[in-house]
Amino acid sequence: MTKEELQNETDDMLIDGYGPEALGQKQKSHVPSEFNPDHLKVFYGKLFPYADFFRWLSYGNDGKHPGCDPSYISRREFSFSLDNDIFLRFQSFHSAAELENSIKEKCPFKIDIGPVYSVEPTKRHAYAHSGDNVFAPVERELIFDIDMTDYDDVRYCCTGADICLNCWPLMTIAIKVIDTALRDDFGFKHILWVYSGRRGVHCWVCDGKARRLTNEQRAAVADYFRVYKGNENSHKKVSLTGHALHPFLVRAYTEVLREFFEKGLLISQTLLSTEERYEMILELIPDAAIASELRGRWQDNGRSSSAKEDINVVRWEQLKHLVSKNKGPGLRRCVEEIVFSFTYPRLDMEVSKHMNHLLKAPFCVHPKTGRICVPIDPNHCEQFDPTAVPTLSQLLEELNERGPNDDLDDEWTGTSLEGAVSYFRTSFLQPLLKACKEGIESSYNAKLQQSKNSFSW
Repeated sequence: MTKEELQNETDDMLIDGYGPEALGQKQKSHVPSEFNPDHLKVFYGKLFPYADFFRWLSYGNDGKHPGCDPSYISRREFSFSLDNDIFLRFQSFHSAAELENSIKEKCPFKIDIGPVYSVEPTKRHAYAHSGDNVFAPVERELIFDIDMTDYDDVRYCCTGADICLNCWPLMTIAIKVIDTALRDDFGFKHILWVYSGRRGVHCWVCDGKARRLTNEQRAAVADYFRVYKGNENSHKKVSLTGHALHPFLVRAYTEVLREFFEKGLLISQTLLSTEERYEMILELIPDAAIASELRGRWQDNGRSSSAKEDINVVRWEQLKHLVSKNKGPGLRRCVEEIVFSFTYPRLDMEVSKHMNHLLKAPFCVHPKTGRICVPIDPNHCEQFDPTAVPTLSQLLEELNERGPNDDLDDEWTGTSLEGAVSYFRTSFLQPLLKACKEGIESSYNAKLQQSKNSFSW
């Protein structure tokens, strides 16, 4: 890289919010001992599904159909995170082989995917002084990022980046609620859910109409899901106003949230078992008299029923009964607001609103956990176990145990990664590419017809 190119790269990273520590300066590596960067060479050399990955991001434009856009994939931004906090932004590639060779050469700790730009990202500086803002994002999947750390105020089993099977169902609920709405309310069909590799999930909405949404339209979709509006300084984080709940919220509550709260979270997180915990819920009751009565009951009688009954369930039923008996202002949806406060998906809204956000690519290896960022089937997301996701070291052990096998078309066959790649290929990629090719054919025929009509005079 020349001095001028390095300076340009530095300027870009500063513009995009990277601090001086990200500008290629040598820092002390933060790679934990359980993650061996040398294993990435084997992973990228044998297991990463380059062909399917490239076909996905080409959206049918890698074929020979005259309606294909041959420049499409070369205008896509890729970002590589290397050791010592070195970031390489605005990478772009013309072919699957070029992408594969670059990944194998650099062995990035993380690969992020950005938008499709109007011109190739690597050539952006040639247009920088044109004054026409030629270099701009023109297409990008509609994306959602849900992180478990945003639920720290409603889970007691873990905090921060830690997760377990008691709190992970919060991610399952988010997938169920968001996926159903994207399909039923917006008509999207090609949706990819991916485990982040550590503490959350990512959603890629890949329909053509989703990829072409403007920033304003993306913000409107994101706001459609906005219910959780609180912060660490406010007790009441959800307010369900209006004469009637939106049908989307009714469906989310009756089909998903209520049952999960009452049969799952309430018990697994013991939300009403101690004074410190039940006070959080009492603060959400707008009637001070009701909150005081419940507090008195729970303080005077720690076990308000027989030992066979779970105290959290008993106290929740008492709360619902007392609230339903009173018709004071603000109580009409008090129970629903409590359930929403504890269970409704908490989205990183800014990620969804803007085209230019980077998002970690599927099938990356998380450098903290060593786990692969595998797809999640939304139809069976309740069966997904993040603690059972294959790790880099596990996959390498499986390769060593199997030994070389020249009869295999794909190296991941017979490894723990096989199911994830197979799902990605058959359930997501094949239907997506079929729709993309139909769209290319339809658009091409429409242009031909328009061309014919312009000469029919």
